[in-house]
Amino acid sequence: MPTLADIVRELESRYDPRWAESWDAVGLVCGDPSAEIRKILFAVDPVAAVVDEALDWGADLIVTHHPLYLRGTTSVAATTFKGRVVHMLIKNDVALFTAHTNADVADPGVSDALARAVGLTGPLVPLQPAADAPRRGLGRIGSLPAPVPLAEFARRAASGLPATAGGLRVAGDPDRPVHRVAVSGGSGDSLLGAARAAGVDVFLTADLRHHPASEFMEGGGPALVDAAHWATEWPWLADAARLLASALAAGGITVETRVSETVTDAWNTTAKCEDFT
Repeated sequence: MPTLADIVRELESRYDPRWAESWDAVGLVCGDPSAEIRKILFAVDPVAAVVDEALDWGADLIVTHHPLYLRGTTSVAATTFKGRVVHMLIKNDVALFTAHTNADVADPGVSDALARAVGLTGPLVPLQPAADAPRRGLGRIGSLPAPVPLAEFARRAASGLPATAGGLRVAGDPDRPVHRVAVSGGSGDSLLGAARAAGVDVFLTADLRHHPASEFMEGGGPALVDAAHWATEWPWLADAARLLASALAAGGITVETRVSETVTDAWNTTAKCEDFT
């Protein structure tokens, strides 16, 4: 039976904490390194619903993409929802580990999984490569097997990603041919310039704000597809679980992994103006 220290060592060999942004908070959040690990739940967000799922399944470890305490804290009292999460984890001997921006830039990482989920094939290259390792970096660029209209690409992307209340937002001519595509899991505002410079037909990401998106389209594009933040990062969970289980199995170690299907997107419904008339 592997220990938590064994699992952390393997995860950090794939998602090196040195690759994380300086503002980020990654690694082991709570848990005894000597504890034995049998079941590992992978999820995007370390929220109470995910912890409930882990407890119901009997997980010993939760691996999340988003940190619990991104900006630090001086208290883990159960007077806040984050403090209650910490108490739930410790009381039930469940560890928590986070791989965030270090997983974003890994090879393979968050955007590799997103690219496959929306139908990109062939070799993938970073949209914004790391200075010291061209195979690592933010975002990925790839191609569809054959060009399709933007509207059809958006439909395929929607079917390849988990459903959310907001669905996908699309900017651009619906009939525009799409072949070369850039993607970036999570918030992609900072990569708009890189997407334009790469000469892709469409950039798929999340959390695009009005002014940057408007100015980008007024400047000639390419087309944009804006998905839910949670949905663009969820495909990575299965990749991370598979890679971890395979690496451990190569050493004769078996663990049970599970990908959380709990939708933790902040938005859970939509409404149109006519709904209020």
